[in-house]
Amino acid sequence: MKLKIALLPGDGIGPEVTAQAVKCLQAVEETFGHQFTFTRALVGASAISAKGDPLPEETLELCKNSDAVLFGAIGDPKYDKDPDAKIRPEQGLLRLRKALDLFSNIRPVKIFPTIIKKSTLKEKVIKGTDFIIYRELTGGIYFGEKKLSDDGTKASDLCEYSEHEISRIAHLAFKAAKSRRKKLTLVDKANVLESSRLWRKVVSKIGESYPEVELEFLFVDNAAMQLILNPKQFDIILSDNMFGDILSDVGGVIGGSIGLLPSASVGENNAMFEPIHGSYPQAAGKNIANPIASILSAAMLLNHFGLDEESQSVVNAIYKSMKKNIVTPDLDVKSKYSTDEVGEFIAGNIVDSDNFQSINKENIGLGKSTII
Repeated sequence: MKLKIALLPGDGIGPEVTAQAVKCLQAVEETFGHQFTFTRALVGASAISAKGDPLPEETLELCKNSDAVLFGAIGDPKYDKDPDAKIRPEQGLLRLRKALDLFSNIRPVKIFPTIIKKSTLKEKVIKGTDFIIYRELTGGIYFGEKKLSDDGTKASDLCEYSEHEISRIAHLAFKAAKSRRKKLTLVDKANVLESSRLWRKVVSKIGESYPEVELEFLFVDNAAMQLILNPKQFDIILSDNMFGDILSDVGGVIGGSIGLLPSASVGENNAMFEPIHGSYPQAAGKNIANPIASILSAAMLLNHFGLDEESQSVVNAIYKSMKKNIVTPDLDVKSKYSTDEVGEFIAGNIVDSDNFQSINKENIGLGKSTII
């Protein structure tokens, strides 16, 4: 298969982790005989510095004309510390999602058995956790009208949803639940918000078309608590833009590190793949960031195009790295392995399922995986 992939490393640790995802995709190319073309472009703070725009027109055009987008991370502390900044890195990502109509953000949360003890939560609580968050991505409060009074003392953000925006992601979530454990949980704040009451009305009606799927409702505050108390109860979680964003980060706590969680953002004609973690500027340039979420995002990219065996080979290589404890310091404070070394190991262990090979671990410290 030939794929044109727009590569948007972004800010902070984005370029470092994305480089490891590219290594793994190149290993898939070589192992399975595909052809992937990567074209790099600016986005976020780096784009503001170079072009004065967090999403330059040439970046947007590249994404529109590519088969998929592989995204790194976005954000810079200097903008976070300046509440009066008119141009912000995050604006580039929001505009990109809207321009490509990436209305469905898919975020799987699954426990890796080999590192389950590294979670701060009890093993008996999280063992067997396997759910997916379907977050609506192009509507709601993030894109609603924003107002600030002339004297700067009063502000408002409009949360607005249409039946169409809700129904199209709801159908995707129900179909996913139908193919899994047949349970869907809608998370909202319908006891307070009119927009949430519309979500309940629309999703309830759609649920009648999926009688085999159990539909339940949780207020977002209770849902956040239940994710920590009993994450195994969830199968598919459906939520609006803001609540889905928050719950995804809660999911990062369950697995032991937000550096393990990938995501796919899909629309009718476009798809983007990115780790859910931020730019983590404190770690930028130190070669310590966990690349696994970015690599898993690349695996989701492969799966999106029907390359299931290739995707599984990437996941298997990640499992092997964890089993051998070849991980970054966020998963093991005593680890001496760098971002590059973990990525190199995983890429070096992406093999055809018919071609099992063993690994010479001693060479990992050299940044290379010798296959013998």
